[in-house]
Amino acid sequence: METVLRGRAWKFGDDVSTDHIIAGRYLTSTDPKVLGEHAMENVDPQFVKKVKPGDVIVAATNFGCGSSREQAPIALKAAGISCVVANTFARIFYRNSINIGFPVVECPGLPEKVKEGDTVTVDLAAGHVVLPSGETMPFHPLPPNILEILNAGGLVPKLRAELAAKSG
Repeated sequence: METVLRGRAWKFGDDVSTDHIIAGRYLTSTDPKVLGEHAMENVDPQFVKKVKPGDVIVAATNFGCGSSREQAPIALKAAGISCVVANTFARIFYRNSINIGFPVVECPGLPEKVKEGDTVTVDLAAGHVVLPSGETMPFHPLPPNILEILNAGGLVPKLRAELAAKSG
């Protein structure tokens, strides 16, 4: 997995719930492609038609609140979003995202500095976001154990690789 991500910013406000990210009517599907086709449609029905691979969601507070739906980060990842940067996350969304290999970072103050459509660069290892102006917004770099999970593609692939290494 790349640790430096560059993409166009899509801005969202406070309390974007997992219901906003992926509507309940799609939860019967386990196919990431199907989930990705419907990401954020409750907020913007045209979102998946406009988003490009590598784009970044920039959100305010409590992103991913609501029910514990692993499908929410799966839908965003499958839609082509490279990561979500927010002031804060709902903890279960944060863990579900890491567990499926989808980067999420908290960078307080970033949403106020970014305009929708800005190109931002997120350096997961160094712990900063570079704005179009060149200004750098710091965040706590992801710890090595989280980077390992992301690099493996998620928690299950990481554990499978560890088990294979022990038995092989």
